[in-house]
Amino acid sequence: MSDRFMGSHDVMSLLHNAYSSRGHNLKQSIVVAGRALALSRKRDDKQLIGKSLNLLSLFYMIRGEYKRSLRMAKDAIKYFEQLDDERGIADAKYNIAGVYYKTDNYHLGLVNLMDSLRVYRKHNDYHNEARAQKSLGTIYEYFGDRKNAIRSYTGAIDAAKKVKDIDLIANAYNPLSGIYLKMDKVQLAMKIAGKSISIKTKSGDIRGLAFALYARAKVYAAQQNWSAAEIDFRKALDIHYQMGERLGLAMVYCKLGSLYTKTGQFERAKKLLDRALRFSTKYNIIYTSFKSSYQLYRIYKQEGDTQRSLEYLEQYLHQKETVINAQTQKVIENYELINRIESTEKQAQMDKERERITQNQQRAEEAASIKQNFLSTMSHEIRTPLNAVITISSLLAERVDDEDKQLLDSLKFAANNLLLIINDILDFTKLDTGKMQLEQRPSNLLKLLKNLSNTYDNMARSKGIETSLHVDDRIAEVYEFDEAKISQIINNLISNAIKFTDVGKVSVDLKLVNSTGEFDTIKFKVTDTGVGIPSEFFDEMFNSFTQPKSVTTRKQGGSGLGLAIVKKLVELHQSNIHFTSVVGKGSCFYFELRLKKAGIKKADRGKQLNRLQNKVALLADDNMINAMVARKLLSNWGVTAEHAINGVDAIEKAANKTFDFILMDIHMPEMNGFDATIHIRNNHNPNTHTPIFALTADVTAEHHQEYNTYFNGFLRKPIEIEKLYEALAGVS
Repeated sequence: MSDRFMGSHDVMSLLHNAYSSRGHNLKQSIVVAGRALALSRKRDDKQLIGKSLNLLSLFYMIRGEYKRSLRMAKDAIKYFEQLDDERGIADAKYNIAGVYYKTDNYHLGLVNLMDSLRVYRKHNDYHNEARAQKSLGTIYEYFGDRKNAIRSYTGAIDAAKKVKDIDLIANAYNPLSGIYLKMDKVQLAMKIAGKSISIKTKSGDIRGLAFALYARAKVYAAQQNWSAAEIDFRKALDIHYQMGERLGLAMVYCKLGSLYTKTGQFERAKKLLDRALRFSTKYNIIYTSFKSSYQLYRIYKQEGDTQRSLEYLEQYLHQKETVINAQTQKVIENYELINRIESTEKQAQMDKERERITQNQQRAEEAASIKQNFLSTMSHEIRTPLNAVITISSLLAERVDDEDKQLLDSLKFAANNLLLIINDILDFTKLDTGKMQLEQRPSNLLKLLKNLSNTYDNMARSKGIETSLHVDDRIAEVYEFDEAKISQIINNLISNAIKFTDVGKVSVDLKLVNSTGEFDTIKFKVTDTGVGIPSEFFDEMFNSFTQPKSVTTRKQGGSGLGLAIVKKLVELHQSNIHFTSVVGKGSCFYFELRLKKAGIKKADRGKQLNRLQNKVALLADDNMINAMVARKLLSNWGVTAEHAINGVDAIEKAANKTFDFILMDIHMPEMNGFDATIHIRNNHNPNTHTPIFALTADVTAEHHQEYNTYFNGFLRKPIEIEKLYEALAGVS
């Protein structure tokens, strides 16, 4: 039929055909949908234009052409907003969510996915609900939340069964098989993968078949049936290549490389993993990117190539920073949120303005508690392994030669960079909720500034720029101030300056502005010769999760939280941050602090260390590596530590022996640290009054007011060695 005689029904038929053929001929689907879009534009039919754009956005998202997919989805939203069509908007947001969670912005992926899922449920659109639930499960799986991932995948299967869509059922079977495999339910994983392959073979969904073969290949690999696994991986690879499926290609490259590693074929493994890494970096597929880096690190480590292994380890840590960036602290809308959203659906017949207000109120009420739970879990899971890396690095630094020390310093720098990102997220939350307080004590300001400046010397030298520190001679050495928070302010300003400077220098200047009695007013200034900030961005400078797009490139990266934290920390000191900037010439950030002069008594360090000689501690920690590190650290101070593997074990040991102090982890199996401490305090045993310190990676632990009276203090992991020593010496 000639295009000029085609009506709206014919255009809808084209769109239906394009969607139906996406599984076996994606290229043809794009051609047909493009024709539908052209016809819709000729008819000036906004509804059909929006539907055509949505379908093309979906197809380009599948192919990994993410920029084009985003552009079309956003264009579609404009048309559907004019039509007040929330179903059309939901479809566009589903595509946008797919782009974001497949790259590196899980927060926006989850937010858009939640919005679309709410609409699909409201209209009993089970087909699209199944698609959204499956995507939601993928995001939960990225963050290690198996329980909610399984719930989402099974929810997708249930919704798909209601519309008898076997392809959607199989789509959820594939990742569900992977989760059961991780849970050592190998036979169940194989059964589900086999069902998916059978469904995809019958339906003719070639693209879906590739993912089903990938799922079965992983099971074969777990069974060490290497030849069968390789065959399935190769079949999946061929299909993904033919279909132009970039995410699938990256996944198979990475897994096939892992298979060759396990079978000792290191050269083949390195070739594939290097391809996976380059491919993932090119298309911003972060999840497979850092997995590939980690595999390469392990291969080169096993081959004894220390330099190469360290390079990939640093690359892995840097890529993890990208995943655990400022956006992840917003990934707080978990499955509990979905359930609560359901309660608002009874009000679906109310006017839309009332519905919008209700949803905003609901999210505001839920954010605090859900964010607290998420931050508690994530801070514990991330900071626990970092504790081992940073503390072991500190312990080894005193016993290695200069060449190894350089490698060790590089490892510490990478780990500390990751820790800074995490701390930014956690500290911003505390600042945002008003829970941050200053902990002022006498500290050497000049020594602190020199250490901070030295910390960034390597980073500056690697870019070929100079750094300098100038301190007014009239400024005293020692003041009363919160060393951690001043460090965080200066750290963020210096790292930002270096990040956005490619030529020239970065300087830190301290000037005495005023001196009255015991107090000095000091002006802190960080100046760079970098790219500068456009004037139109000035009003947004200190907003959270914000960076000027015109000067931000992938090499700069960052969380977008640094300046927001600086602003809040400076305001916590009853002051304000100011700046000047000229594009192409550089920027200057400055603020003033009123500090009280102080003096520190010189202590006999040797005598201090003797204060812990022959002390006996109980260390409760379920992580064996962290327990080993802590016991080694304590032994350096003359402390003998007994190890309890969980809260129950800690209670039993506390009932049979008197300890000088107890170090209690919070997140432990069998019984957590809170309950174990309460039991020790409230039941007859030799340690009822023994000092107990929480030593935890969960930075939200101290906010549980109901438990605070049971502890003598809360200490963070990664272990801050000086603070740990001061705490123990203070109760000895």
